[in-house]
Formats: sequence, C-alpha cells, structure tokens
Amino acid sequence: MGITFVEKGDRSRPRPHAKVALVLAGGAVTGGAFKIGGLIALNTLLENRSVVDFDIYVGVSAGAFLAAPLAAGVSPEEMLASLEGHSPRIDRFNALDFYRPNWREAAAKPWQLVRDALLTVPAATEAAWAQVTEHRPELLTRARDFVLAPTYQTAEALVEPFITETLRHSRLRPGLSYVPSGIFDNRGIERYLREQLRKNNVPNDFRLMHLERGKSLYIGATNLNTAEGVVFGHDEDNSVTISEAVQASTAIPGFYRPARIRGQDYIDAGVRRTANISQAVKRGATLVIAYNPFRPFVNYHTDQLLNGNTSISDMGIGTVINQAFRTMLHTRLLLGIEKLQLNPDFHGDVILLEPSETDVKFFNMNPLNFWQRAESAFHGYVSATEAIERHHARIDSVLRSYGIRTDIQRMRDRVDRIRKSGFDERGIMKELMRDLHPQPDAERPPVKLRVVR
Repeated sequence: MGITFVEKGDRSRPRPHAKVALVLAGGAVTGGAFKIGGLIALNTLLENRSVVDFDIYVGVSAGAFLAAPLAAGVSPEEMLASLEGHSPRIDRFNALDFYRPNWREAAAKPWQLVRDALLTVPAATEAAWAQVTEHRPELLTRARDFVLAPTYQTAEALVEPFITETLRHSRLRPGLSYVPSGIFDNRGIERYLREQLRKNNVPNDFRLMHLERGKSLYIGATNLNTAEGVVFGHDEDNSVTISEAVQASTAIPGFYRPARIRGQDYIDAGVRRTANISQAVKRGATLVIAYNPFRPFVNYHTDQLLNGNTSISDMGIGTVINQAFRTMLHTRLLLGIEKLQLNPDFHGDVILLEPSETDVKFFNMNPLNFWQRAESAFHGYVSATEAIERHHARIDSVLRSYGIRTDIQRMRDRVDRIRKSGFDERGIMKELMRDLHPQPDAERPPVKLRVVR
C-alpha cells in the first residue's frame, strides 16, 4: 500500500480537541471490502481511538456505503462479520441487494419501442406517398440513374428523400432511447441500508443522526440533469434520507440505472469527485485520514499479470476500462492533494492510504465481483499493515499531535497470528473479527514478534 502525506500542522502545539475526519472514496464491491480490511488494520493500530470515534465522515460512492454505518457507530469488524452472515447487528448483504436487475426498464423499453414504431407507420407511409406525388420527376430521374449505374451514391440519392421524410414524421426517439439506462437497479442498496439503520435504532436522517451521535456525515452524488455535484449532510442538502443519499452516491453509470429520488436523477459521486477531501476541510477537519482503493496499476514487469498476460491490453476491454478509470480518478485525487498542500489557509494534516501501485493481486480483482469480498477485505488488511509498518514513525508523529496514540506491536501480533494459522481463510476471518469476540489471555496462542515485510 502507498501512503501520501500532507503535513502542515504545528507539531509544537498539541491539538487533542481538533476535528478528525475519515474520507472514503469509491471502489465498488472489492474496493469497498478492501477498505473494510484497511480500516480494521487502522483500528488495530489506534490505541485510544477507533474509526467510529472521529468527528466527520465523508463518503463517495462505495465509500458512502461504509461511511454511513461508521458514522452510526458500526465498526469495520462488524461489517466484515456481516459479509459471512455472522454479525448480530448487521444482516448479510446479499448478491440480490447488489445485483438487482433493472426489471422496470427492461420490460418498459421494448414496449415503448413497439408502440412508437406502430405509431410511426401511418405517418411514414403518408410522408412517402407525398414524396412520390409531389416529386415524381426527380424520383424518376434518380431511379433511372440507379438502374443505369447501381452504385452506393445513386442508391443513396434515390432513398434519401424517403428516409428523411420518414424520420421527420417518426415517433421513434433518437439514439439509444429504447435501451435501459442501466443493467441493474440499486434500490436494493437503499433498502438494505434503511433496514440496517432501523435495526440498530439509528435515525435515517442526517440532522437527527448528528444530534444523537454528534457526528457529521456527508455523502456526495452527481445530479444527472445538471451535471453538478451534490453534497448531502445535516447542514448541506438534507432533503433525502441517509439511505437515499447512499443510493444516489452509488449509482454507477451504465451498471445501475440513475437513482431517481424525489424527482431528481442522480449518478455516482465519483463522476465529480474522487474522495472529496475538501468537504472535510471545509467543515473544519484539521486531521484527515483518507482511503482510496482505486489506484492505477503500474506494469513495471511484463511477467506479473494474470494468466501469463504481458500487457494490460492483453486482458480485454474490461481491464483496459478499469485501468483508464483508475487513472482518471487517481490523477484527480492527486491534484486535489496538491491544491491542499499549496493552500495557505490549510494548517492541518492529511494521511492518504491507497493500494501499492504494483499490487497485481488487487488489480486482478474485478471491482464488481460480489464473491471476492472476503478475499479483498483480507488483502486490504495485509496491505494496510505493511504500509503502516513502513511509515509508522511518520504516522505516529502526525497522530500524536492530535492526542491519538498508536500500538504498532498489537498490529504485529495480529499479523503473526494470521501467519501461524497458515493463511486459512476461516482462521483469517476469525482473527480479523477478534475484537468482536475477545479471547481470554490463556486461550491466546504465544506470539513470536516479527516485523511485517
């Protein structure tokens, strides 16, 4: 994992009461699970704080799906347990919650096409007959030219007037109007989150959550019709519920139909913002911990790609598009970081966590593969622990200036126990959820101290 720092805070003056923000970028399914693993690693590192104890939470796309329960006090360990249906607080997020077919448009669009085509026939027939009666000499000349020289040019000259008139009187809509606006419908995500908030007695309202929890939650989206970014929050746009805001933020264009909420159509927040760190700074955050799983892969070595491929282009159009989107999102994020570094009014610190640029295993995980959640979560944990180990002195220096203590040894111990388990999947999941069900010291295996490499 790579870590980027913006250090502009005053280390000579501790600020234990300064606002701390957690900003989560998108990443679809595997990226979201990757962040869960990384947040568990961060929780393991923090000694006197937890990732549910911050002041501000900002979520974009898949990050919004995690930011909402975090702001409500649900730990990443609890989220991980829910992946396998082992959490008493959160129900399992099922495949149909994510892959809910867009039945409504799939049924309506073909009928609309048939209806408009039938309505077009009389008008088109009348228009064609008008061409024959009103422009007979010209048509006869063009027909003769085609018979004498049957080429593309003479054929086009003959039929072009009929096509033009037919289209002018046609009821058929242009372009891809009869193709559904998305393969799936993310109303299942809204329903799932609404039910989990209700189950945990958390108000599905930005203002009420802020009053009860004292946490500020901000969720971004993009208004499809105006192309403007929208921020939902207790002191921003609070006209929708929290679960509806997450639905708006996660509407991946093409994959999901636009989320129509209260008369407005929304698409994925990532169209406008990669992480929206500036929103946290705008709301007074002095320390920002940001997490972005969508980093482009750098193919330094031509023998490390999947199934023997030597170039990203050999892996098909899906991988090419994946790399292109990662590149655009990451470039935009770095530009925002650079602006913050140069901003004379910002006197705080930013810690940006991302996968390593050469993390081929994570790059090979399909972002929309629902069944790689657990594997991605574990990989996120391992990546985060390795990066934190390498940069611990610098991270500790930043966090301590805000009164946050770290315990690197606890993180090393956990990784050591995972290694001793032989990387058994069930053992790994049990270890990552260890803080939910602490074992008595006598039951814990002896730990050999070892530095993560």
